[in-house]
Amino acid sequence: MIHSHTRCCRAFRQRLIVMVAAVALLVACGDPAATVEPRARLAVAEAMAGGATAGFARAIEPRPFVFPRDHGPHPEYAIEWWYYTGNLQSVEGRRFGFQLTIFRTGLMPGDPERPSAWASNSVYMAHFALSDITGGTFHAFERFSRGAAGLAGAQSEPFRVWLEDWVAEGQGPDGMPMRLYAAEGDVAIDLTLAAGKPPVFQGDRGLSQKSADGGNASYYYSFTRMPVSGAVRIGGMTHQVRGLGWMDREWSTSALGENQVGWDWFALHLDDGRDLMFYRLRLRDGSIDPYSKGVLVSADGAARRLSVDDVALEPLDEWTSPRSGATYPARWRLRVPAEAIDLTLTPLLADQELPATVVYWEGAVSISGSASGSGYVEMTGYTPADR
Repeated sequence: MIHSHTRCCRAFRQRLIVMVAAVALLVACGDPAATVEPRARLAVAEAMAGGATAGFARAIEPRPFVFPRDHGPHPEYAIEWWYYTGNLQSVEGRRFGFQLTIFRTGLMPGDPERPSAWASNSVYMAHFALSDITGGTFHAFERFSRGAAGLAGAQSEPFRVWLEDWVAEGQGPDGMPMRLYAAEGDVAIDLTLAAGKPPVFQGDRGLSQKSADGGNASYYYSFTRMPVSGAVRIGGMTHQVRGLGWMDREWSTSALGENQVGWDWFALHLDDGRDLMFYRLRLRDGSIDPYSKGVLVSADGAARRLSVDDVALEPLDEWTSPRSGATYPARWRLRVPAEAIDLTLTPLLADQELPATVVYWEGAVSISGSASGSGYVEMTGYTPADR
């Protein structure tokens, strides 16, 4: 399928206007990287669709992965992100969930045309969220910055990606373990994540095809069970915590097709040592895209690919956001019959919606049924802007 030039430019302009306007506003206010509450909202399909992509590389075929190089940036592609979530518990038994995600969007390929420390062809956006399960509160923050003057950026060796003082960085020659740090007001995390199991290369050896369109794919790998230790600060108190984390790493130039409106993504740690990831791509007519897929990782790290036919998902409840008006599934039944897996996933807090430029629900869940455990669920494409 060939996207028209007009449609491509429109999608790119919408993405660019929101991101660059936010950065311009912050710079004008003398704060080039700060927490923001953007006035404009962007549909997830606009943020992830192929815009003006001339000159950017596309994910077409499998490729070798080399670490720590591939932890670092891939500026030849239009979009990429570093994504971390996890469930934590303090020594006193207080429970938390966390998310730290840093996104890079390429405005145009190549180096900036003008020789200036402020010139950049990339804009960075980051989301930091903390679910205080015991306290019953959810805290979410968003930042933007240009990738210039040291404000935001990414590097491979040593691995580091940052937006001001929000950072993910490698602590060893292969980029592991990783340290995460983010703070906003009286909410902060300072965590160390070990690799745990070997990386899982999603899809076809790391090429994750998202639709039938050639190039609507990403390079995608995960560390599915990362032992976490460190500290959480909230309300003037610091809690020493341990738990399990998840890292997703993706880069692409166009990851969603024209008819795809969003996805439901599940990252689950089962107490028997297995990990389960599945994403369900939703189409505008309400049907499920056959390119939905996942993986089941055994306790020893062996991976079994899951197709859309291997997994059955059933929403059991719903929750409507008083802010965005989006109605999300609030509990799920997830089954993998061939593996005798039958799980119920329950949000640990009902409201874990990020009121960001792209509004979505991302939160900690408990797991019961044929296995117990904990995990994270991400749901996008449910707001009025996505319809």
